[in-house]
Amino acid sequence: MTAELLRLHVNYTGWASRRLLEAAAALTPEELTRDFGTATKSVLGTLVHIMAADRIWLRRVQGESPTVIVNPDEYDLAVLKSKWVVVLDEWSKWVSGLDDDTVRSIVRYKTTEGREYAQPIWQIVLHVVNHGTHHRGQVSGFLRALSRTPPPLDLSFFYREKK
Repeated sequence: MTAELLRLHVNYTGWASRRLLEAAAALTPEELTRDFGTATKSVLGTLVHIMAADRIWLRRVQGESPTVIVNPDEYDLAVLKSKWVVVLDEWSKWVSGLDDDTVRSIVRYKTTEGREYAQPIWQIVLHVVNHGTHHRGQVSGFLRALSRTPPPLDLSFFYREKK
């Protein structure tokens, strides 16, 4: 695993998340909050979940162990967008400082329940990317159920666009 590969995929996550935020902005309040029967319920709930996970993992790699996952005000698309773009930019800035040796560094953190874990940076970054991809796929499905066309989010589209 290389630092350059992690940078590329953190940038992919930011690209895909921003595209989905733009698609969500075209929804009505009722569409944003329609309950699809999943753990995070709705388009908005799922986007908040992705952002919160992005943020909590960022804080962990920065040496913190946050205890709050989501703030109630974040269930507003404008608030979510303003906070999430900051988190995405912070991820890009943080990953830009990595080198091939530091990607193997161990991060020690506590979960919100207080359990202690230790993982190499590269595993955490890949988890964040994979987690976001999974839930962005759910949101894409929700958009289709709402008769909307989701933006292309595949990694191959990102690679082609970034040539």
